[in-house]
Amino acid sequence: VQLQASGGGFVQSGGSLRLSCTASGKIFNVNDMAWYRQAPGKQRELVATITNRGISNYADSLKGRFTISRDNARRTVYLQMNDLKPEDAAVYYCRAEIGTLNIDILEVGEYWGEGTLVTVSS
Repeated sequence: VQLQASGGGFVQSGGSLRLSCTASGKIFNVNDMAWYRQAPGKQRELVATITNRGISNYADSLKGRFTISRDNARRTVYLQMNDLKPEDAAVYYCRAEIGTLNIDILEVGEYWGEGTLVTVSS
């Protein structure tokens, strides 16, 4: 199982970016998906989560600017980021809870993508 994130880049303050993260491999199902971020010298923090039914939650400080969504058929989670600020600059990671079949046993594990860098100029 792999999670591949993309969409990061350089943007000026006030700009927008859309991140994507796709799960691939021998997957039985994908449950909760989420985005985290880690700025230099800081701990990794939760940005947003979304269930497989589309119920989302956000870090309080990001509500209104960031939107998480997913396409279950594509096993992909998105993060639309608007009105970006310099303090949003970080490596953004996706995480997913994924079920795989081991013969006839469903095993659920937590998987992380490698991260995609977002740089915001002031």
